[in-house]
Formats: sequence, structure tokens, C-alpha cells
Amino acid sequence: MEAVTVSGTKQSNRVLAGACRCGAVRYQVSDAFLYAANCHCSGCRAATGSAFKAFAGIEREKLTITDGLDNIAVVGQHDANDTRCRACGSFLFSVVRDGAFVHVAMGSLVDAPSISPTEHIFVGSKAAWFEITDDLPQFDELAE
Repeated sequence: MEAVTVSGTKQSNRVLAGACRCGAVRYQVSDAFLYAANCHCSGCRAATGSAFKAFAGIEREKLTITDGLDNIAVVGQHDANDTRCRACGSFLFSVVRDGAFVHVAMGSLVDAPSISPTEHIFVGSKAAWFEITDDLPQFDELAE
């Protein structure tokens, strides 16, 4: 499906599938992400066990758990958390910005989104052992 612009906001009729590693939790999300980045903050590194978290941001209501709601593990509060599969521990998404948005862990998407990360954020606290080798812009903190 083709993306359309309505009131300056990217819209898409395409729906993407996402899932945890074991398949116990499945979700759907609109392919209408507003932004995507690679976050190098210590919280994202600890949550993913990786050098950074590749995520795509979208309004919370555009993501729906379609299977395995009883297998969801929420770490944090209702309006600020990391959501994982209770069975396999896969990191699926974070609820952010006072509960209004989700940051979908791009590695949990089954289908390819139309967006890719456009920047590296919080590189001021990135892992010392990791070298960023692409040409994406880098910001010591959150990009403005």
C-alpha cells in the first residue's frame, strides 16, 4: 500500500506483523511510523543486551497485541515501560512519552517496515567497545 499524507502526518494502510522469538506473543502495527533511530543509552543497551536498540516510534493505539496477551510481561508502569514475552523474554516494544507512543523494537517485526533508523541518539553514553561505522547523524543526547 502507498503512504498518503494527511495534515502533514504520514499515514499508511499497510499493517505489519510482529512477534517474539518463540511465537507466544504476536502483534500488529500500522506501517505509519513517525520516526526511527538507534538508541545507545545505557537503558536501551541493558534492555536489549546489545550495543543499541533500533526502534520505530508510533502512536500507541496503532499497535495491537493479536495473540498471547497472557504471555506479556510489562517492566515498568502503564505509561512508561518495556514490554516483553513472558515465555522467551523477547523485547517487543517500549511504551513512552506519557503512554502516548510505543517504540517498537525493529528486530521484533516479522514484516519489513517502510522506515529505517535515520540517526543515532545518546551516543554520548554508547558502549565503549562499539564503533558506529555508518553515515547516519549522531547526537550525544536526544535529537532535537
